[in-house]
Parts: sequence; structure tokens; C-alpha cells
Amino acid sequence: MALHIDYYVSLNSPWTYLGAQRIEDYAAKYGATLRVFPVDFGTIFPASGGFPLPKRSPQRRAYRTMELQRWRDALGIPINLEPKHFPSSEALSSSCVIALRETAGDNVAVEVAHRVLKAVWEEDLNPGDPEVLGRLIRTCDLDPKAVLALAADPQWEERRTTDTQAALDRGVFGAPSYVIGDEIFWGQDRLGFVEKRLARG
Repeated sequence: MALHIDYYVSLNSPWTYLGAQRIEDYAAKYGATLRVFPVDFGTIFPASGGFPLPKRSPQRRAYRTMELQRWRDALGIPINLEPKHFPSSEALSSSCVIALRETAGDNVAVEVAHRVLKAVWEEDLNPGDPEVLGRLIRTCDLDPKAVLALAADPQWEERRTTDTQAALDRGVFGAPSYVIGDEIFWGQDRLGFVEKRLARG
């Protein structure tokens, strides 16, 4: 029986961006389903004892930059360490991803989520701007007007709130988190363990 991965992301997270292609590849390799949840880490961090980046100590912020450089070089993935539009508003992009997940399926929702991350971390674009977000959606072979109109329905914002509480209830505290059954794998640096778990079936 194929496994299922619940994939909790922040659409501002460089770590989610660095792991994006690999989680797609592993899901495809092992025939696992992948369902994306762009939850609100502004709610999750304080509820789970964490701190958003601006409130972290200078030492932790400096170490984060060093780690991003290391992973960028190790993976060969382009990443701008100081993007112009970080953090960008996730409100509209999250509603788009959730609306697509619930109406068009998991694969297209993952594609749009990863396109948003690439825009922030590689292309210095602002997906919080509806016009920019529309262009990103179009690159995924979707009708941007239709997707943005769909995302305007307040039920998707409400669903994000529900998804966020469900993430907390499951023990999720950081992005990205890959949840398989009762096992949580936090961080793109745990993807090796994710692959081993998928290989066991």
C-alpha cells in the first residue's frame, strides 16, 4: 500500500524551498501521495515555543545564513540569501494553494506552492502582489484570473486556520515538516530519513 505524506510548509521558508524538488522526487519514486498544507507559522511558532526570525538572537541569525550557504553549495540550488521580498505576505498565495488543493488536486497545489517559493528565493519577486502571483500561476499552466477569483472565497482562509490548529495538534512546530503516519520529519535536512521511511513502505 502506498504511503501518504502530509507536507506542512511556509511559503516564505528557504528550507522548504531547498527541499522542494527532493520531496516531489521521493514521492514520485516511491508512489507516495503528497498533500501540501501552507499553514500559519506566525501562529505555530509562539504556540510551540519558537521565535520568528526577527526575534532570534544575532548568533542564531548568523548561523542560519551560514547553513543556507552550506546547503546552497551542497545541493547546487540557486538561492538569494537576502531576498528583496522576504518575508512576503502569504495570505493570498496560501489561499490559492489551499483552493487548488481542495478543487484541483494535490499535484497542482504543490506545483504552485513551489513556484511561489522559487519566486521569493531565486527570482526576487513578491508573490504577495496579486499581479506577480497571477504571473506565477500562469507559468503553472493555470488561468490566473480564475485561480485568484477562487482564492478570494473566505472559506480558504478559514481552512488555513483549521489546518494550522491541526498541525499544532499533530506536533508540527517548524517548516518544512513531512508527516508520515505518526512520524514527523522536520527540516529538509531530514529528507534522507523520509526516503528511508518511504522505502520501507
